[in-house]
Amino acid sequence: SLESVISRFGNPLCPHRLVRGPQAQGAAAVLAQVSADNRYAFDQLCRTTAIELASKLDVTAAGAGLSINFLPNAVYEPKACIRVTLAAAMRTGFPLNHIIFEFTEDEAIDTNHILNILRSYRAMGFRTAIDDFGAGYAGLGLLTKFQPDIVKLDMALIRDVDTDCVKRTIVRNTLCMLRDLGIEPVCEGIETRGEYDALSDLGVGLMQGYLLAKPGFETLPVVSWPQAEPMALSA
Repeated sequence: SLESVISRFGNPLCPHRLVRGPQAQGAAAVLAQVSADNRYAFDQLCRTTAIELASKLDVTAAGAGLSINFLPNAVYEPKACIRVTLAAAMRTGFPLNHIIFEFTEDEAIDTNHILNILRSYRAMGFRTAIDDFGAGYAGLGLLTKFQPDIVKLDMALIRDVDTDCVKRTIVRNTLCMLRDLGIEPVCEGIETRGEYDALSDLGVGLMQGYLLAKPGFETLPVVSWPQAEPMALSA
């Protein structure tokens, strides 16, 4: 499935590939079958499948790209593990600078290992991102050593940001920090018009959530814009 990040300013970002089973089973059911023995093969298959689908849907036509979650513990050596991805991009003609590799903070990681991966990917021409920022292990410590292109704020911070003054203060200051570091912030999990308006007031340009677009199975999601006139689709 593809889940979209939506731009208020008409600048497309990228569709995000979600794991689904052959009968469209959810990510949890699929990931439950991933073990240490098949983790590497699963990670590589997800990458190539995502690139092939994004190429088929011609997501770069509007200047958009593709965001792929990777499993840090499945990457034993970045340059060796990226060969299948490079081959898929070359085979489909998908530009490397339109691929964003992101990882989620919900898994304890070796900081030096993840830094090696992120720096290697950037040197190869890929873009990088941290997903679910504020929910896990990496956080501020990683940002002191590496500044990715994009940071996605976890939905737990975004939920009720319009009515919770503590969350609003945390989000506002996190946004200021990311902008000062030259990092593009994305807010995840927007489900209400109040959350959308509060984030808009804070100058957030890139958002993701069911209020704007639900995931589409092997197709680009349809945007339901909360304003009178839709501005743009990105994911």
